Amino acid sequence: MDFLRPATWEEALAAKAEHPTAVPIAGGTDVMVEINFDHRRPQYLLDLNRIGELSDWEVSEADEVGEGASVRLGASVPYTRIMDHLRAELPGLALASHTVASPQIRNRGSVGGNLGTASPAGDAHPALLAAGAEVEVESVRGSRLIPIDEFFTGVKRNALAADELIRAVHIEKADGPQQFSKVGTRNAMVIAVCAFGLALHPRTRTVRTGIGSAAPTPVRAKAAEVFLNAALEEGGFWDSGKIITPSIAKRFAELASGDCSPIDDVRGTASYRRHAVGVMARRTLGWAWEAYRGNADGPCTHGSKGGAQCA
Repeated sequence: MDFLRPATWEEALAAKAEHPTAVPIAGGTDVMVEINFDHRRPQYLLDLNRIGELSDWEVSEADEVGEGASVRLGASVPYTRIMDHLRAELPGLALASHTVASPQIRNRGSVGGNLGTASPAGDAHPALLAAGAEVEVESVRGSRLIPIDEFFTGVKRNALAADELIRAVHIEKADGPQQFSKVGTRNAMVIAVCAFGLALHPRTRTVRTGIGSAAPTPVRAKAAEVFLNAALEEGGFWDSGKIITPSIAKRFAELASGDCSPIDDVRGTASYRRHAVGVMARRTLGWAWEAYRGNADGPCTHGSKGGAQCA
């Protein structure tokens, strides 16, 4: 196995172009596990740790009509820094970051690595789907932005070309409450049995979701979103801020359960995952809507076995 150590982004792109099968490594929290268990034996490892810009982020402010406020998150920014510095801008992703493994892993692991692995159980994915993120990728041929809805193409497969690397993730700054919930066999060092992210977008009067570990790829609960967006608009909920009725919350949860396609495996059954997704959908909607109505008093913790904290 050859170890490639570019010092600049341009050198990294050139190395990836010359060796398309080279596996990028920064935190190594996924790649090294696969190598240690002999599940993967790449010919080349492409070490990105010397490229400082990948560990930086930029926050842009909104224009005069309130649009354009976003965060450009370098691919190697570790989860710990998201939790410490971007909780206000990216609350859903910060909550998801809290559930990632141990402090040691959170100090090394990154959203870029999570995207590169493209596991259905990746903790960052539901939050990114709910926020409507875009993935900035680049090769010697040029750069492009891939909408998060188009990024995951199969089990541990993504839309990257063989010579492309993930440079950053673009995420709009939250304009409303966001939530994340995860079910696991314990509170730490655990792969999600299933996970659910939800984001309110008051500016566009829409709700977006993300489901993890309950389909071949991370997915959105699109039927549930369509129903809820129509119900909130037709019922005047955005303007009135009134409590969402139990019947609406129940139907949203039912549709979210139907929007996933889980399997039975060693961590859980398909039927349990469907049930849990519905429960998490109802709960995250309730937590986020209470925050929208102004009833949240500050940080709190909901549930057990990996349930989310509300911002």
